[in-house]
Amino acid sequence: MASQRTSDKAAPTTDPILRHWREAVPHDRLAHLVKDAARAMVRGLHMRLAQYEVSFGHWAFLRILWEKDGLTQKELSDEAGVMTPTTFTAVTAMEKLGYVERRQSPDNRKNTYVYLTPKGKSLKKKLVPLAEEVNEISVRGLKETEIKVARKVLLTIIENMAKDEAESSDPARRIPSTRELGNLITTRGEEYESS
Repeated sequence: MASQRTSDKAAPTTDPILRHWREAVPHDRLAHLVKDAARAMVRGLHMRLAQYEVSFGHWAFLRILWEKDGLTQKELSDEAGVMTPTTFTAVTAMEKLGYVERRQSPDNRKNTYVYLTPKGKSLKKKLVPLAEEVNEISVRGLKETEIKVARKVLLTIIENMAKDEAESSDPARRIPSTRELGNLITTRGEEYESS
């Protein structure tokens, strides 16, 4: 019975989060709740990936390449939803680890294509079950109908936010590139110092 009580307790890192949601702000915005839920799932997967010395940042790219190998770095960026410099950095690190290799097409030397190595391909059998385990843990205690409703709600949120972004005609309402943001911060910092 004591072991059951121990396993029912939240981990020390989740205690403050649960107290926050249950006691401090039980009616806080949905965006905060979604962010904390995603963070908890990412932490769960991150802990498991570390057993195989795979970073969470590489996980997203591996997943994409397991489904469609031989993408350009730009296509890989688009699929992962990250900026091209982020993909370049990740692919460089993954290449050093022996997970991927870059190749140029003899017909088109402009584009660099990313391919999994045998080592990168073999990680799928080890890592996918870890992600499945995190998903199973995350929905413990929920009925199948509740999981379907949660999926519908989250997909609707994603669709609504994508539609909002796509329909925005205001050029100021877009996500700036890392370089643009850096320049903006530098410029504002210089303006602040000169005033």
